[in-house]
Amino acid sequence: MTGVAVRLEGLRRTFGTVHALDDLDLAIEPGELVALLGPSGCGKTTALRILAGLEEATAGRVLVDGRDVTRLPANKRGMGMVFQAYSLFPHLTAAQNVEFGPRLRRGSLARAAEMLDLVGLSGFAKRYPHQLSGGQQQRVALARALAIEPRVLLLDEPLSALDAKVRVQLRDEIRRIQTEVGTTTLFVTHDQEEALAVADRVGVMRAGRLEQLATPSEVYLRPATAFVADFVGLSNRLPGSVNGDVVEVLGARLPLVTPHAGGAATALVRPEAVDVVPDPGATATVLTSSFLGSTSRVTVSVGDQLVVAQVPSGRLPDLSAGTRVRVTIQPVAVALE
Repeated sequence: MTGVAVRLEGLRRTFGTVHALDDLDLAIEPGELVALLGPSGCGKTTALRILAGLEEATAGRVLVDGRDVTRLPANKRGMGMVFQAYSLFPHLTAAQNVEFGPRLRRGSLARAAEMLDLVGLSGFAKRYPHQLSGGQQQRVALARALAIEPRVLLLDEPLSALDAKVRVQLRDEIRRIQTEVGTTTLFVTHDQEEALAVADRVGVMRAGRLEQLATPSEVYLRPATAFVADFVGLSNRLPGSVNGDVVEVLGARLPLVTPHAGGAATALVRPEAVDVVPDPGATATVLTSSFLGSTSRVTVSVGDQLVVAQVPSGRLPDLSAGTRVRVTIQPVAVALE
């Protein structure tokens, strides 16, 4: 299947005095998976529902493959949708659920069988939803959405009802399947790890607008705004002094993501950019350390400033509470608050 281009142009959606979307522009390339990420109420689900035809825009246009579909009803748009709730028909088997769309459209039931196999559930075809785990039910829902050969696949928080291990497994499966099928996809989530793991590009939303739309690595390593830096991942807020295109923080000269007028500023520094090394002659002191598996998070007191560092867990025995440490910051680009 060949993906199609999707464009949201100047979308606005108001509810009384509330602007759920505020002149949103978004372009998705054919076959691309874009994840919309943001806090509750930022407008990401509203954008998806307007694209699906489940909600009307107050202003703006929706274009699919160059065609304006803004006024088309949902059943005429050729969208496949997977919701947070599995929304399977309880009285139908897995196979019958997947075949439901093709039967309505007088399409190929062979396609339904192929999609059930693609999600790894051909051996569960005769089971009813109550006989399947949550992850299996969501795989059936995904197969059902793909069985109608949608022009665009829409995923609305599809993993939030699952436990952590299943979420990771199904997240990776969704990406594999989407890549294999090639359907243009919009994935809505509030989980930053999900967005960074599955998307070609991530759109970080705030108050109905896109703060940044870029590759996962660029969003994380070069956040366009302080909001993006704060929302995606953890950041230390450290006082610094801007001089030209760098900011001086705790003795380190860090390049800036965007230019600044100069003077005092607060730099947003990632914990993994902070290194701590035991040093009896240093003045910084370890306050707490938390084991997180392969990495550990260490909180250090530097004067009246608290600094969080993320280090390999193998170094944790040398960084117990009360240990004097030397703190250094890697020269990676930072945003300013």
